[in-house]
Amino acid sequence: MRAIDLHTHTCKSDGSYTPTELVDYAIEKNLAAVAITDHDSIEGLDEAVAHAAALRERGLPSVEMIPGIEFSTKYEKQDVHIVGLYISYEREAFQSALGSFVDSRVSRNRKMCENLQGAGIDITYEKLLAMYPDAVITRAHYASYLLEHGYVKSRQDAFARYLGDHTKYFVPREKVTPSQAVDLILKADGVPILAHPPLYHMGNDRLDTLVSSLKADGLMGIEVFYSTYSNQDVRDMQRLAAKYNLLVSGGSDFHGANKPGLDLGCGYGKLYIPEETLLKIKAALPRKV
Repeated sequence: MRAIDLHTHTCKSDGSYTPTELVDYAIEKNLAAVAITDHDSIEGLDEAVAHAAALRERGLPSVEMIPGIEFSTKYEKQDVHIVGLYISYEREAFQSALGSFVDSRVSRNRKMCENLQGAGIDITYEKLLAMYPDAVITRAHYASYLLEHGYVKSRQDAFARYLGDHTKYFVPREKVTPSQAVDLILKADGVPILAHPPLYHMGNDRLDTLVSSLKADGLMGIEVFYSTYSNQDVRDMQRLAAKYNLLVSGGSDFHGANKPGLDLGCGYGKLYIPEETLLKIKAALPRKV
């Protein structure tokens, strides 16, 4: 049985591969399916879906391309990410709601650029857009800009000096709640998944409270497999999924060159998500795909 990867990013958010390149790489890696889950963005989905379909029509090797998204949300002052799989992203109501997220990002980015200008950095939001056209601008783009223009020696340096949460230049973005993200995904006939819970370092009781609350809101799955999980993390997530009757999901969180050493489908070398995982997710969909 072939592997799948249900959590990846393209250059339309903070990855380095184009949507077409990611589909081609998934085929090269012999994956059965790949989900593109860019941050608060669906800009790469049409391109990826069309490319995978065109390959099939020509009788060439292809891959199941799953339209997805990763919402950045806020829970009790902490970042929590919700992945949506098999979303009907073409729906007008969904695109309208997503547009409000993008507007809030734009306001935040303009303010961050003003703050960085005060530090003597020649940067504007327009310059960022020119360097990264059609992308949803994230702090990864700022780090690349600062590195390419010689203001920092590394990405780590960029975050330590200018982009980290506790620097004076950082501007937090107004975010939706995890519950609101779950609702949006459900209204788009998608499957809402709680992304990489161990990364939140909440503690067992607080995480259990979050999962219980989101389950009541309609959460359908949890990432049991992830590139940086320890064996204990996997066991803990399996128990949590079983306790709340949640679907098992997982992914590499592939970003291409922006996460060196982390590869599609296999993470840092030990990740494996079997195709049967996807069969159970498909069975739970409100529509056939």
